[in-house]
Amino acid sequence: MKKQCQVKVGSYEAKGFILRYQEGIAKEVVPYQYRIMRDEVPGAEKSHVIQNFINAGKALRGEDTGDGFYGMVFQDSDAAKWIEAAAYTIENGVLTAAEREELEKTADELIDIIAAAQDEDGYLDTRFTVIDRDKRWNNLLEAHELYCAGHMMEAACAYSEATGKDKLLGVMLKNSEHIYRHFVTEGHEGCPGHPEVELALMKMYRKTGDKRCLELARHFIDSRGQDPRFYEKEAANRDWTVWGANPSDYDYMQSGRPVREQSDATGHAVRAVYLYTAMADIASETGDKKLLDACERLWNSITKKRMYITGGIGSTVLGEAFSVDYDLPGDTAYCETCASIGLMFFASRMLENDVDGRYADVMERAFYNTVLGSMGNTLFEGEPRFLYVNPLEVTPGIAGVSPTHRHGLPKRQKWFACACCPPNAARLIASFGEYAYGENDTTAYCHLFAAGRVKCGNGMEFTCETEYPYGFEVRYTIIKGGVLAVRVPGWSFFHTVLVNNEEYKGNTEKGYLYIPVKDGDTVLLTLDDKPRFVYASTKVPELSGRTAIERGPLVYCFEERYNGDILSLRLDTSAALEVSTDGLKITAKAYRSGSQNIPEELYTYAKPELTEVTAAASPYFTWDSEGGKKAMRVWMPY
Repeated sequence: MKKQCQVKVGSYEAKGFILRYQEGIAKEVVPYQYRIMRDEVPGAEKSHVIQNFINAGKALRGEDTGDGFYGMVFQDSDAAKWIEAAAYTIENGVLTAAEREELEKTADELIDIIAAAQDEDGYLDTRFTVIDRDKRWNNLLEAHELYCAGHMMEAACAYSEATGKDKLLGVMLKNSEHIYRHFVTEGHEGCPGHPEVELALMKMYRKTGDKRCLELARHFIDSRGQDPRFYEKEAANRDWTVWGANPSDYDYMQSGRPVREQSDATGHAVRAVYLYTAMADIASETGDKKLLDACERLWNSITKKRMYITGGIGSTVLGEAFSVDYDLPGDTAYCETCASIGLMFFASRMLENDVDGRYADVMERAFYNTVLGSMGNTLFEGEPRFLYVNPLEVTPGIAGVSPTHRHGLPKRQKWFACACCPPNAARLIASFGEYAYGENDTTAYCHLFAAGRVKCGNGMEFTCETEYPYGFEVRYTIIKGGVLAVRVPGWSFFHTVLVNNEEYKGNTEKGYLYIPVKDGDTVLLTLDDKPRFVYASTKVPELSGRTAIERGPLVYCFEERYNGDILSLRLDTSAALEVSTDGLKITAKAYRSGSQNIPEELYTYAKPELTEVTAAASPYFTWDSEGGKKAMRVWMPY
């Protein structure tokens, strides 16, 4: 089995909508997150991550570590993701030469601090260097040592690609050798409680050519689930925990059976999709058909039974996890930002194995709704704000207050004690070209519609002009020809294609048009711009009698700030939807119930009066852009 396409093209220089977000990441989010890591943002949760590395270096030199270690057991990963976001920002061309130089200098200084925190044997983890040195590698269930190592490996690869500097790459090669020695050479049992290092090792393998990285990634994948009771045995051999995780909850760790036998997406949603990403990556690299078959089953489990309309996954706060099929409540939805990012990772690796538009459709859905929604427009409106949880319904007074809804905060936050999501979103947006475009020897794949200039390693080069996601014409101008594979989204009921202003009659193959192009050609794709009501399967009990609105890749929501009381609204689905010229508003005919003489009683025998009104919907990813604690709903009664 040969890869159908590579994840990454030679280069992508963004324009338009994506450029605006990449500039926001570069100019606002990356500097802000660095200040966060230095504990310099008043009123924000403390990070202390850089000081943790400084203190680890002191511990290795036998010096006083001062205030010791602070934060989550995986605190190191925040620094790794920041370096990765900085690397993509340096690489993607949104900064001036002076700004790039300054950012690179800051990153280099941080890398020096990290390198000084590495033990002589290659071990690198500040928690178990500053404190609990004797507890290394004896709590794979909770300690996140491999998770932190994986994120730092990804950072090392990205920074080397962006700058040509390999200091961090050398640190992480030494670290991977240490991990290989512990788990393979010395034969210690186990695999990560939180998968991540597996997908990172695949990046290390491709970057360095070190086959031990590939072998180690396969080792962890092949080990998982071989002994479902491993974490129980591990827990019985130690007298400490990080937070008292249940070692018998096999589904939570995706460890109840070997990965090639798994069919249902279970447990912690982020762990799951990181694991599945690595499985798909290894399948594409090695031709492992059984591994790919498992990925396909797990993909279907997520996207056909356990995914929100926004591309959010993980419906319950209990373990940040998948629950059961068709359990998709909106007001208690967890939908961690990292989970949708991981879903995009999984989709991109599935596209390597099989160029099928259904993977790109989900990747697009997750990006334009949940991932962008995690920070919305706040990066253009002053200090950035973030969501960890992405609910589909918010009612002030209940959301963030009730014990069952406390996780669904009604407004974005400065930072989080568990801060995995903000730097994760930053690194993904900064590297968007890796998801939008792919290539093989003869073909350039346009998975997502992103304005800008693309240069492929196969020699193809072209520009893309579009106002997407609000405009639905996509124009490609070919600089150097080949085959252009353009996705036609599953949501587009019709499309037209003009090649040099003449209609192109080609058929789609798994959702893609394969168009031979030569130097100077133009390709104009026009997609369906009609807004539509969407209805859920009757198997989803939460959504009986409700509808949502989509236009293109965007899910829209109804907010109190535009409509007043939204709980009393019901939509008239027989009336046409109207779109504003900029695409930022969709208006619908609606009825407001009980708007006059609302009774004080909790229940009444009086049938509510209905008053005809016009209701306004806005893109879900922009909700709470004004920072107010106001109601929001995606799914509306009709």
